[in-house]
Parts: sequence; C-alpha cells; structure tokens
Amino acid sequence: MLVLVAPGQGAQTPGFLSAWLDFPGVRGALEAWSDAVGLDLIRYGTEADAEEIRDTAVAQPLLVAAGLASAYTLFDDPAELPRKVGAIAGHSVGEFTAASLAGVLPHEEAVRLVRTRGLAMAEAAAVTETGMAALLGGDPEVTVPHLEKLGLTPANINGAGQIVAAGTKEQLAALEADKPEGVRKVVALKVAGAFHTHHMAPAVDTLAKAAEALTPGDPQVTYVSNKDGRSVAAGTEVLDRLVGQVANPVRWDLCMETFKELGVTALIEVCPGGTLTGLAKRALPGVKTLALKSPADLDAARELIAEHA
Repeated sequence: MLVLVAPGQGAQTPGFLSAWLDFPGVRGALEAWSDAVGLDLIRYGTEADAEEIRDTAVAQPLLVAAGLASAYTLFDDPAELPRKVGAIAGHSVGEFTAASLAGVLPHEEAVRLVRTRGLAMAEAAAVTETGMAALLGGDPEVTVPHLEKLGLTPANINGAGQIVAAGTKEQLAALEADKPEGVRKVVALKVAGAFHTHHMAPAVDTLAKAAEALTPGDPQVTYVSNKDGRSVAAGTEVLDRLVGQVANPVRWDLCMETFKELGVTALIEVCPGGTLTGLAKRALPGVKTLALKSPADLDAARELIAEHA
C-alpha cells in the first residue's frame, strides 16, 4: 500500500525547482499558477535566494505548486494517481497539496487559496516577533508540559522523537536556555512566525472568507488529516480543516499511526522531499521510503509505485 505525502514550510531551498522545468507540462503549469496568484513562481523556485523564499507569502504557494507539479511527473497519466495511491496526506501547508492531488480542490484554486493563506499568515506574524524551533529527542510526556510552562505551544508533534515548539522570540530563547529533560538539541526553523498557534487566529478568519467561494469535491484517495490523523471522506470537512489548521497544532505522529493501521508498505514524499521521509524511516520501520528531491529520483520512485501501488 502506497502513501503519498507533501512537505510543509521550511522544506524549500534556493533553486530547487530548476531541474523540473524541462518536464512536459511543468513550466506551463507553473506559469499559469504564477499568473493566477500574481507571483513569479518560476523565478522564486530557480533564482531567488534563501531569504526571499523564506517569506511566508512566497514559500507557501511555491511549495504547493512544486508538490503538485512533481507529483504528476510520477505518472504517465494524472488519472492514475487515485488508482495507484492508497492514501495521501500533507504536513501543514502540504495539506493543500494533498487535498488538491486527492481531487478536493482544482490545482489553480488550491494555489490561489494558499497564496491568501500565506499573505494572511505573514500579516499575523508581523504583529509580534515569533518563530518556531524543532526539539530533537525527549519524551513528549515530559516535553509538552515543559513547553507549556514556558508559554510555548507544541505546534507540530511529528513523532519519531520530534516536537516543534512555537511562540515569541523571548519564549524560544528561554527554551534554548532551559531545554526539557532528554532533548538533545533545539533547532530554529526557517519560518517567519509561530504557525499553528493562537498567534495565527487572524489568518483563520481571512482564509475562512476566501473558502466560502469554493465548492470542494470529495477526496478520490483516502485523505488523512493532520489535525488528528483521521481519514476524512467529505470535501467540505477537508476544506474546513484546511482553514482551521492554520491556528491548530499539526499531529503528524497520528498521521503516521493511521498509515500503519492502513497497512502502508511504501511512502513517497513529493518535491521538495526529505523531512517526512526522515520521520517515516524512524517511526515506520520496514516501510520503504523515497524523497522526490530531484528528477534523478523519478526512476526509483516509479519502481516503488510499480511494486506497491
């Protein structure tokens, strides 16, 4: 059973889209989505530096566009995806990639909505200086109360011994000075604010208004929500969850538990892959994993699809 997953913000690196532009349809799709959102996604994905693509309003539509484009290079016919993929999920903004690949939103609508999301979250992040940091190691039962004591939110509970804390810069500095027992390292993330916390509440309202104009379809693939790891069958509920997750923690640990219950045997992470396959290698022993980092990974990915679809 094959699971397809899409990474969240922070996975982007300068020039990561360059090698994909020669594939049939990729450049045309990126140009169309660029026009739709008023953002030159090709330039940002090929020429922009790390600071430019760190901008939330840029990073989010760029990641979703990259994930959509790379996913379809895996199949000779896009219609094969729902027939060959057993389940699909995304981490944070990657949920929009997953929802669109599952048929909940047309690609252009998904990229438009993500552009609105990114702008709203950037605006919310500008109110207070906030950020996020990954904690490596430790026991969640010890770590979570420690974070709450410092006023921080466990914004991503990723499983495999990783929790991401979010809050003000002062709170994160206090965490660096007072790590929870068992935590080996605190790593600042390349994001512009405390995503998936109460700091993002204004962005939820903006996104909810934008979503009112959309008519979602029901997912054509088993869709696993990172709100609680539950499979969601109704498109309207998927859209509601996409709106609400901006200010709610990501429970990727529960998504991986669901993958296990569904009988996952292989997992492919769309471009720019790496983060989620790393977590899966530790949390899902025995499951074959592949990160679609560049077109050089396509042959191996197609072999994995042939074996596990």
